[in-house]
Parts: sequence; C-alpha cells; structure tokens
Amino acid sequence: MSLPAQSLQTITLGGGCFWCTEAVFVQVQGVVDVESGYSNGQTVDPSYEDVCSGLTGHNEVVKLVYDPAQISTREILEIFFLIHDPTTPNRQGNDVGTQYRSGIYFSLPEQELVAREVLAEVAAANDRSVVTELVPVSNYWPAEDYHQDFFERNPQQGYCQAVAAPKVAKFRKTFARLQKA
Repeated sequence: MSLPAQSLQTITLGGGCFWCTEAVFVQVQGVVDVESGYSNGQTVDPSYEDVCSGLTGHNEVVKLVYDPAQISTREILEIFFLIHDPTTPNRQGNDVGTQYRSGIYFSLPEQELVAREVLAEVAAANDRSVVTELVPVSNYWPAEDYHQDFFERNPQQGYCQAVAAPKVAKFRKTFARLQKA
C-alpha cells in the first residue's frame, strides 16, 4: 500500500558523514525514503570530491521522506541529536570540514517551529554551545549512487564498523519502539 504523496513530509539533516546518518534513519518506522546528498552550498550539482574540498559550502546530508502519522518531526530530531554531536563546529569525530556541520534543513514552517523547540531543549541539556544551523533546505543534490545505502551494502567496511555501527546500536537501544519491524 503506498501513501498519498501529500501526506508525506521531507526534512534534510546534516549530522556528519551521511553514511552513518543514513544507516540509522533507514531503520526508523515511518521513514519511507532516505537519500544521501549535499545541500545548502553554492555549487550546482557538486560531486563528492567537490564537497570534500570544502569549497562548495555544501553539507553531507540525508533527505528523509516520512509519514507524520507514524513518526513526528520531534521524534526524528530526537533521534538525530542522539546520533551526532551538535556542539562541534564543522566536525563529527575524526571527520572535519564544513561538509560535516550539524544542520537541520526544513521544508515546512511547522518543522522549523518544532526544531527550534528541540534545539532549545538540547542547548539547555548541554554544557557546551549547540552549533546546529537551522535554515530552509536549499540547493539540494543527491549524492552519487555508490553512497546510497552504503552501510547496508558494506557492513564490514572499517568506517562502517567503527563509526556507523555504534550509532545504529545506540538508536536501537534508545529508540527500540521506533525501529521498523
């Protein structure tokens, strides 16, 4: 059974390497599509190499299409803040550069309002400043095919084992109720 497109929403999130973020969100109940890509930079149709140069302004992101009747924007953002560090400017662990910045790129005004509430809660719970940018999604481009479903296709790859797998495990432990059956 497919859902009518008008009942679905899209939000785009930057939380470091898109392989890790995608690995978690493909397992979330109510998320019907996850696409790795690049957004909020200046270059038209950038390549992975372009984005990694740090010169495009783009962020590595995942674009999530979700059914708000099954999962709320708040729950998506709670998962997002569980699996990345919103206090490190332009870095997640050993991944350093503007393409790894923490970002919420909304497509609807209601998403912005929820994100502001969640960001305030995250900031209040942290003793370090939260640097997550909150702006409308712009200049989005899908990543190359070999980046899509990377963790699923390469679970034994070193980076996947060291970085993505622990994030998936953390999600499963904390949000078991939101995991797809």
